[in-house]
Amino acid sequence: MMASAFPIFDLSRFAGADRAGRRAFGVEVDRVCRETGFLAVSGHAVPQEVIDAVWSKARAFFDLPPQAELAARAPYAGYPYGYLPSQAEALAKSRNVDTPPDLKESFNGGPLSAPPGLADPDAIGFCYAPTIWPGEPAGFVDAWQAYYRAMEDLAARIMGVFAVALDLDENFFAPFIDQPISALRALNYPEPREAPLPGQLRAGAHSDYGSLTILLPEAAPGGLEILAPDGAWHPVPPVPGAFVINIGDLMARWTNDRWVSTLHRVVNPPADATGSVRRQSLAFFHQPNWDAEIACLPSCLTDGVARYAPVRSGPYLMSKFQATVKPAA
Repeated sequence: MMASAFPIFDLSRFAGADRAGRRAFGVEVDRVCRETGFLAVSGHAVPQEVIDAVWSKARAFFDLPPQAELAARAPYAGYPYGYLPSQAEALAKSRNVDTPPDLKESFNGGPLSAPPGLADPDAIGFCYAPTIWPGEPAGFVDAWQAYYRAMEDLAARIMGVFAVALDLDENFFAPFIDQPISALRALNYPEPREAPLPGQLRAGAHSDYGSLTILLPEAAPGGLEILAPDGAWHPVPPVPGAFVINIGDLMARWTNDRWVSTLHRVVNPPADATGSVRRQSLAFFHQPNWDAEIACLPSCLTDGVARYAPVRSGPYLMSKFQATVKPAA
């Protein structure tokens, strides 16, 4: 899949369009979300300096000596935030596929604040658990939080586009995402030091769990691939000046599989690759409010039948995440 063939939507066009123009924009988004669930958005209004700051701070963090990275390590298997070393999780296990652990390391952060009056112990202990911040590099936390806020805003705007694409009021999803439990993940795929185990990838085949994911990938060998409708794996190219967006499981459930939560993976670099094959990406996993009930939209019923029982956003996320984590030795 070449960048020239990848669907790119200019959000500034949507923002400046009249009602008819927004509807036409939504029709095209609906078509792509039915086919692959992957698209790119330009004209997103996220300041480049915000992107550059978090990218460089993440790179500097992953360049630290291992003992410095481990100082921010998640305190136990299943804790959602902080540093996860290489081979600490296997994403394919979220689909009950047993594979060797993934060849990546990550830093993960959750919501910047908890809603007042929150009492659910699972929500407090999981989605609103404190992020284990690293002590270095200097400025990491400020850069991270600025980018997180920018992604929260962008995700809310994209959800407005999705509402229009589904013939809903543009603000339909707003009550479901006014206290989202989204997570930001910086991922580093190091240069391989030895041959991978059979079936071992940088990230095993999986679908994302929430409403949508906002991805900023790096152009490097061994990148993102999606399972296309033709049954083949196709690479997803980074698009300069744009974010890659994909539909998550909860959006597929909301739409009764009208929209596709596509399987994707991060493959190993080819053995004959030249130059550096290290790869970094930033992924913002937008997740509706903890208590949001995700039930089939009436307009998406198939012959009056919903394919999925309603689920609560938070417990669904927690069960999926915990299935991927490698148990402590």
